[in-house]
Parts: sequence; C-alpha cells; structure tokens
Amino acid sequence: MTSVFYDRFERHNHGEGLKGHATHYCAGCGHGLIHKYLAEAIDELGIQDRTIAVSPVGCAVFLYYYMDVGNTQAPHGRAPAVAIGHKTANPGAIVVSYQGDGDLASIGLAEIMHAALRGESLTVIFINNAIYGMTGGQMAPTTLPGMKTTSSPAGRDVETSGFPIRICELLATMEGATYIARRSLHNPTEIRKAKKAIKQAFENQLHGYGFSLVELLSSCPTNWDIPPAEALKWIETQMVPVYPLGDFKNVKKLTSNE
Repeated sequence: MTSVFYDRFERHNHGEGLKGHATHYCAGCGHGLIHKYLAEAIDELGIQDRTIAVSPVGCAVFLYYYMDVGNTQAPHGRAPAVAIGHKTANPGAIVVSYQGDGDLASIGLAEIMHAALRGESLTVIFINNAIYGMTGGQMAPTTLPGMKTTSSPAGRDVETSGFPIRICELLATMEGATYIARRSLHNPTEIRKAKKAIKQAFENQLHGYGFSLVELLSSCPTNWDIPPAEALKWIETQMVPVYPLGDFKNVKKLTSNE
C-alpha cells in the first residue's frame, strides 16, 4: 500500500459511496494500473513532496482525484509545455507529464518533440490505446491500419489517413532523449516490466539525465467494443506487432549530476 494514493477520493463525489473508493475508469481500462505503478514508484523513491503531475485532456483528466501530489491541468496537447514551466520555476521538483495518444501524438506532437530535442529533464508517461477514448472512440494517430473507429467505421485506410505514428522510434532519434521505452499491460510479465520502466523514468530525472518517456500499450474495451479479457489478447496479437516492446534508447547523459 502506498501513501501517494488517497484513502478516500474526496474530489470524486466528495468521497461518498462507491465513487469515493473507486476510480472513474471503465472496466478493463489500463489507467488504473498505471496510476498504481506511478504512485508506487513515487513512494519507493521518497519523492512525494517534490512531485508535480501534469494531467492531460482525456480519460485521465481527473488524475488529481487519486494521487496526493502536486497537480496542474494542462490544455489539450500542452502538458509538456506546462511541465517545462514547472521544472524551470522549480528545478528541484520531479515533474511527470501524463498523456494519452490523442493528446501527445496529435495536437501535442510538436510539444513533445521539442521537449525531447532540448533534453528537458522530465518524465513522460504516454498511454497508447490506439483510439480517442474520452471523446467517443474516434481514430487517433496511433489507430492501426484497418481498425474500425467511430470516425473510420470501415477501418483506417492508410491511403487517405496515413500510417500509425510510432512515438518511441521517433523520439529515440533525438539526442536530448535519454530513456525511451515501450511496455504493455496485457499480461503479468509485461506489467512487471512496465512498473520497472516507470520507476526508471523517475530515477533518470532524479539523476538529471534528461528527457525520459515510457509508452504503455493499454486496452480500451469500451471503445474497442470487446470484453476486457479479449482486449488484453487484442493488444498482444494486434498492437504489439505494430508497436514492438523494448528499450529504444537507454543512455546516461554526459552532463548528468552524477
């Protein structure tokens, strides 16, 4: 158990009833797991009083319901800019930008690329569920070829809509990026690796190594319109071949504080 999670979610229905003890996420959604591992990493590293989480516009907009850390709500796609502002004003803070694929890979693509290019000392958690979740299941930049969404009911046509963007592969080419990893939440083995990667991304910031991003393949059973158990299998069979798992960059910046 971690002290970073509130015992009761006072901001969620004033902590009353079921809402005071459960997250607002749909059944089978990966955000709850990711929140748990974020909280555990913050607790294990002893950085709760220094941590500032920047919440996105998206399904995780209410991150501040659940975690007892500093929090700022950012406009859609602008979480890296807000995070940089916090880090610049308070270099001793540990700043985490928490973003979904529609937020980071679409409207926020320029923001995240320039944060990586400059080697900003941030921890970015990037949730890829291949769809816009909060707004009703539209096609995202990460939507797979042929995948049906509310805005591509016949499936994503790469001739008219292009190919999915691979954020890790893109950012790993940038010298300011020092830790770029993609993990998944579809089985216990990969979940353990995801937790470890999240903690390393925080450790890198503690040591001043530069920009770190962990991409997490996560399910969205509601908008995929499949049961949660099948959604986990779908990640393994459909998403992982398009978004291979692993470390794409793992170096220690020469200008680190060590």
